[in-house]
Amino acid sequence: MINRYKHTTTENKRFKSVRYRIPKPSSEDVYIFSRSGDRLDLIAQEFYQDARLWWIIAEANNLGKGTFAVPTGLQIRIPKYDQRQFEDLSDAANKER
Repeated sequence: MINRYKHTTTENKRFKSVRYRIPKPSSEDVYIFSRSGDRLDLIAQEFYQDARLWWIIAEANNLGKGTFAVPTGLQIRIPKYDQRQFEDLSDAANKER
């Protein structure tokens, strides 16, 4: 399981966020249309078997700004989840800081 807080640091007693880069669309991504009642955490649970990975779907689709709710009928990209790939992305993101 990827630890999205692994590289989080404090600066002047404030947490400094790490922004992960979501992979570009690939042929291995899954696309769905949201249904009534869909939420980012429930979609992550269905596709990744871990609701805590909701942020991957949110970042890939520019969603999740204050709510887990997903508008009905929206096409959503579900990036292929590969833990090593996301760890490499987080390492690269932190080297740029």
